Amino acid sequence: MEELASKSFATNIWIADGATVSVAGFHYPTRMAVIRLADGGLFVWSPVALSDGLRAAVVALGSVRFIVAPNTLHHLHLGEWRSAYPGAQVFAAPGLAARRGDLRFDGELGEASAAAWAGDIDQVLMRNAITTEVVFFHRASGTVLFTDLIQHFPPSWFKGWRAIVARLDRMTGAEPAVPRKFRLGFVDRGQARAALQRILAWPAERVLMAHGSPVEENGRAFIARAFGWLSR
Repeated sequence: MEELASKSFATNIWIADGATVSVAGFHYPTRMAVIRLADGGLFVWSPVALSDGLRAAVVALGSVRFIVAPNTLHHLHLGEWRSAYPGAQVFAAPGLAARRGDLRFDGELGEASAAAWAGDIDQVLMRNAITTEVVFFHRASGTVLFTDLIQHFPPSWFKGWRAIVARLDRMTGAEPAVPRKFRLGFVDRGQARAALQRILAWPAERVLMAHGSPVEENGRAFIARAFGWLSR
């Protein structure tokens, strides 16, 4: 995490990997991104645990203006980031404010980008029974940011029965994919297809995800493959 300042992913976007977290015994790596907006302010996506080294790296990049939780599953470290950057605005994915009544949010993420970052970042809601996820597109770097809707783990990451579950859930295939549980969670297929068409209209070159290695070329074609089942 301390290497954020040297881990420039693309134009005006940096990534930092955090510690693994455990969910029902499944261990997930964590990743966040920091985007520098045209006005110099920083947009923090899916923040990981805030270490001293990470804090110093962020300070070196600029002033944190926005902190976003892109779905209702990625919220564990919002409190510490709000405390560390009291001048920043914190935005929640739909449904998260009700879950985290202990936190104060400045707004809810919607179908349209907030005016403060609309010049740099587009966004689309993908509604799922598990969690509504906000998918972002950073125009300057051609990067789409998925949180949990696309995942990928090495086949050896999980052990025992969890490895079997992960394989059946399409989490350990040849390339990143939409896990089976999220596929089943798209109850309103019409809305999901409409959201996907908006995403595929973006001139995406790269794809970042919270759980999986980034895709660094031909991003739009990759997304089309990952969601090919939804188009059928």
